[in-house]
Amino acid sequence: MSVTLTDAPLDGRFTRDRLRAALAEICAGVGLDPRGARLLRFTSNAVFRLADQPIVVRIVGSRAMQHRVGKLVRVARWLAEHDVPAVRLVPGLEQPVHAAGYVATLWELAPEAGPRPGAGDLARLLRRLHELPPPPFDLPRWAPLDDVRRRVADAEELAPADRRFLMDRCAEVQAKLDRLRFPLPPGVVHGDAHLGNLIPTRDGPVLCDFDSTCFGPREWDLTPLPVGVQRFGHPPPWHRTLAREYGFDVTGWSGFAVLREARELKLTTSVLPILRSNPDVRVELRRRLAAFRSGDTSERWAPFR
Repeated sequence: MSVTLTDAPLDGRFTRDRLRAALAEICAGVGLDPRGARLLRFTSNAVFRLADQPIVVRIVGSRAMQHRVGKLVRVARWLAEHDVPAVRLVPGLEQPVHAAGYVATLWELAPEAGPRPGAGDLARLLRRLHELPPPPFDLPRWAPLDDVRRRVADAEELAPADRRFLMDRCAEVQAKLDRLRFPLPPGVVHGDAHLGNLIPTRDGPVLCDFDSTCFGPREWDLTPLPVGVQRFGHPPPWHRTLAREYGFDVTGWSGFAVLREARELKLTTSVLPILRSNPDVRVELRRRLAAFRSGDTSERWAPFR
């Protein structure tokens, strides 16, 4: 069965004009100037860099995912208290910021400098994160498919047959996840630990994007890199370096195939809430859904833009 998406011009909930209007209202509420702001990316979130202030505004791209923002703020402040190399919230503001039905967070710009971070950097930062004591607030328990179900429910456009297929697939993968027995002790995990969530700065790489941070299996943080090798054609030495520097090779564990399935479901469904708002993602989404339906685990994917 093929993926059903129309090819007609679309007008979604999160078009660039609407996002810019939301940005203007968000900035007005905190005394910032949105003029000339540059949209850096728009997939699961819309990320703007302000022109006249070293500030990044991050607007949640799905109403179904707005519940995570309060946790994100607590995690960011907790990491700052422990001096973990990570992006920092703009101080002196009550966050998150609500405006026009949107939810946003405001961050100090981390000016990029030096070489792109590598797998060794990721391993060191993950070890630093994983060694932290438990935070003084409740973190959600690891439930990777909860985000998938929420995004399917919030899809701007998805045929009923595709919706049923994805929900059935979630149920199948969830049953497998429930049977896993993890070799590493659980703890705080980043939840989306890939090289794209490291920013090179003059003082070294810093972590960003804590939407998926939770309490769960540390194996989950070691999964994105080998999945990237398999699906996006990233260099195999990346994963080998991660495994060596961290001290554990997740691909050598029998449960990795199940974590890969869960990761690929998250990677595929992340754009469902913006299908009408950002039509550039539609061709790649078709390809990924087709691969799921056919059981093709070797097809190379391209990043959503």
